[in-house]
Amino acid sequence: MARYFNVHPVDPQPRAIGQVVKLIRDGGLVAYPTDSCFALGCQLGNSGGLHRIREIRDLDNKHHFTLVCRDFAQLGQFVYVSNAAFRLIKACTPGSYTFILPATKEVPRRLLQPKKKTVGVRIPQHTVAQALLAELDEPLLSSTLLLPDEPEPLTHGWEIKERLDHVLDAVVDSGDCGTEPTTVIDFCGSEPEIVRRGAGDPSRFE
Repeated sequence: MARYFNVHPVDPQPRAIGQVVKLIRDGGLVAYPTDSCFALGCQLGNSGGLHRIREIRDLDNKHHFTLVCRDFAQLGQFVYVSNAAFRLIKACTPGSYTFILPATKEVPRRLLQPKKKTVGVRIPQHTVAQALLAELDEPLLSSTLLLPDEPEPLTHGWEIKERLDHVLDAVVDSGDCGTEPTTVIDFCGSEPEIVRRGAGDPSRFE
């Protein structure tokens, strides 16, 4: 059964944030809010959590998982960023974007896109997500909480708790999230490629 944490959206309670992060460090899988929509998250090295995300979302091994990072310095430990990409990414973070970039050796092999050796990274603007990342002091391995054969992500914490109670360890609720996932930009080619148009304005990459 998942624990339910009702967290203030502007001033998250430190005790609740600490309890959620302890669950994550103990191998838990949590649903948490971001500035685009709810996401599933676990610790970077949690292979069991990765497997559970794959099962919940029915994902194959071609799916790009995302490392949700606290800031640009943390992001730079896990991906290689060219000078041109740096300027573009820096200009729109934090925000509702996911960037696909070549991974460094800090990223476990099981998280990489098998052929390209790439991974998704993002820096959220959401206060609660940032509080979790600050307490955890490492990226969250994440994926949008979009269930198979459903057109939109789940937006209500109580509904997530009701439907996924048996497969999650915690639901962090700070009010309804949006239904639009991040805009995804692939920086692995000669020019940025818009892979998915979402909550972030894609015009600067066109």
